[in-house]
Amino acid sequence: MLLVLFGARQWHRRPKDPSQGRLPKWMAAMDRLTPVKVFGLGLGLGLGLALALAALNAKNAPLTIAAAASIGSAGLPVGQEITSLTIFVLIATLGLLAPPGVYMVEGERAKTTLGDWKDRPAQHNVAVMAVLFFVIGLKLLGDGIGILTS
Repeated sequence: MLLVLFGARQWHRRPKDPSQGRLPKWMAAMDRLTPVKVFGLGLGLGLGLALALAALNAKNAPLTIAAAASIGSAGLPVGQEITSLTIFVLIATLGLLAPPGVYMVEGERAKTTLGDWKDRPAQHNVAVMAVLFFVIGLKLLGDGIGILTS
């Protein structure tokens, strides 16, 4: 329920003009990294640390917990659980690995593509986060009600 209320609050506080949107501090810090540092950050920290840091983010924690609970309670054999977790980890890290990959493929031409990738979320960050919190909150609320009524 708190996520639903938080999502509604974020929605009402979003800038009316998307061009007034600002990047979150962690995204703005990416501008100061060199391609070598970005590549090292993506690979050097390892998937485990990246997932741990992502799980601490308010929007990622419910998704990570829900995915782990779903996979763990599905009654799958161990091999299928490991495969499911591996697929989840790969999908969860695509956002970290895509920019260095684009830079490695396109070189200097990637600046335009990566700049567009940075600007669009900055313009719509608050609205996206509001909807995300609202939807996750409704999903968790619905699951809770379903459990209580069964």
